[in-house]
Amino acid sequence: MYCVKNVTDDLFWIGGTDRRLALFENAYPIPRGVSYNSYLLLDEKTVLFDTVDWAVSGQFFENLEAVLNGRSLDYVIVNHMEPDHCATLGEVVRKYPQVQVVCNPKTVPIIKQFYDFDIDSRALIVKENDTLSTGAHTFTFVMAPMVHWPEVMVTYDMTEKILFSADAFGTFGAMNGNLFADEVNFERDWLDDARRYYTNIVGKYGPSVQTLLKKASALEIRMLCPLHGPVWRENIGWYIDKYMAWSSYQPEEQAVMIVYGSIYGNTENAANILACRLADHGIRNIVMYDVSSTHPSTLISEAFRCSHVVLASVTYNGGIFSSMEHLLSDMKAHNLQNRTVALLENGSWGVLSGKQMRELIGSMKNMEILEQTVTVKSSLKENQMEELDALAAAIAGSMK
Repeated sequence: MYCVKNVTDDLFWIGGTDRRLALFENAYPIPRGVSYNSYLLLDEKTVLFDTVDWAVSGQFFENLEAVLNGRSLDYVIVNHMEPDHCATLGEVVRKYPQVQVVCNPKTVPIIKQFYDFDIDSRALIVKENDTLSTGAHTFTFVMAPMVHWPEVMVTYDMTEKILFSADAFGTFGAMNGNLFADEVNFERDWLDDARRYYTNIVGKYGPSVQTLLKKASALEIRMLCPLHGPVWRENIGWYIDKYMAWSSYQPEEQAVMIVYGSIYGNTENAANILACRLADHGIRNIVMYDVSSTHPSTLISEAFRCSHVVLASVTYNGGIFSSMEHLLSDMKAHNLQNRTVALLENGSWGVLSGKQMRELIGSMKNMEILEQTVTVKSSLKENQMEELDALAAAIAGSMK
């Protein structure tokens, strides 16, 4: 049975939700599931905005057929060719053989990589600022390369002032009946997933996102229709401000994230004491994570949120503890920058983790590494409490 929602009088959400998938892109845990958004416009011409992942294809095609109600499908606009949004494109073409595929020149080769149908005969190629009239609605197209694939574009409804934003402004999380962001407590229930989605999926491509945001600032946007998560029709500026901070690699909050890699608990103990000393300095925004039991996607998201990062690692096989090394590689791969970093190292012999962490952080952009560090040999001793106090003071001082 079909399950659709009205976005406007003639625009319908016809997507689906997957609560069974454990890992998005086979990499990122999604305990709250994920939605795959697709939209259908009933104008003089009918227009489908992207398709869905194959996992929800049954629901999608029931929705599509129900809303079309016997009408043919005239256009399918492909804003993004990643399979979670195009897995059913071939089946759409098979079911509606007269449909025209609206896409940009970079999209066509990728369609050919995924599918064998004749795209050349049915492609309607659009470029920057081209327009398409479907009757009462006129659309224009804005190229958004590397947000986060090279062929990405967004589509703007000039009539209703709606931006179909592809992966931009999307989020992890299943839809639970409420389609619009103003129908849920987004900041409480969705913001962490939105940040984790952005930072891990798109975070590396901040300059490309900044370019898109600059283009979007010239548009009057009354509604945002992303390919994952709720539709925005109120307080859009608040969400755009989050994207401005994330994509410019500016901390979202003045906060301290302490991440520790500990084998027998001694490095963890030093990290806990440091956290208490930070609290004594009046710092309230402190979060702590065990690097071995916390998924890297959460740590990347928190690193984007927090202004200060403390890395506490035991020395392992003459180097950085393996889970911590993985995190540092992820931080660099996601282009994290503009943070203040403090280091705490431990080891029973040949304490080398601090030196190597400093080298890795030093290879990243605009990262301030505090000179004050703490070196623990096996376990923290009473005479080292002053060193921890000094490190806490240095972190607190840098926050002012």
